[in-house]
Amino acid sequence: MRIYPELPARRFATMSHDVLLVVVLVLLAWLGLKVHDAVDQLAVLGSGVKKVGDTVPVVGGPVSDLGQEGEDSVHYLANLLGLVVFGLPALLVLWWLLPERMAQVRKLNAASRALRGTHEPQRRRVLAHRAAYSLPYGRLLEYTDDPFGDLAAERYDPLVAAALEDAGLRAR
Repeated sequence: MRIYPELPARRFATMSHDVLLVVVLVLLAWLGLKVHDAVDQLAVLGSGVKKVGDTVPVVGGPVSDLGQEGEDSVHYLANLLGLVVFGLPALLVLWWLLPERMAQVRKLNAASRALRGTHEPQRRRVLAHRAAYSLPYGRLLEYTDDPFGDLAAERYDPLVAAALEDAGLRAR
């Protein structure tokens, strides 16, 4: 299974995008943790009410329970806000980037399977024809000055290289 293209420039670009995605997710997790910690510090109010309730002899029980309930609610709110601050943006980023990346991996693996055995003469001829007839002219001219002349003269190497590079694979 291929995850990254074989060509160095494309591999570097794809890896850079993946690293950037991980950095964004770590940054969002850090931000969610900071929000959690900031809100969680408000639990001191509930613990203060609980402490006061513990010292009052007659009505202290309900006041202490109210303080404990407030403290628990603040902890719950801190967890919820931290998760929302991390989860929603992370979900949006993944929803935006992951399908494209998965499609790239599927295409790369399909091309790798379909273009096996390009050293065989018949396969090279067919692949050269595919490159000559399907790749844009500008792309073909990057590999050869006369793509159709090369095709007619059975000089398939530049056309095969163009087809393989178009798929993200390296000519062997």
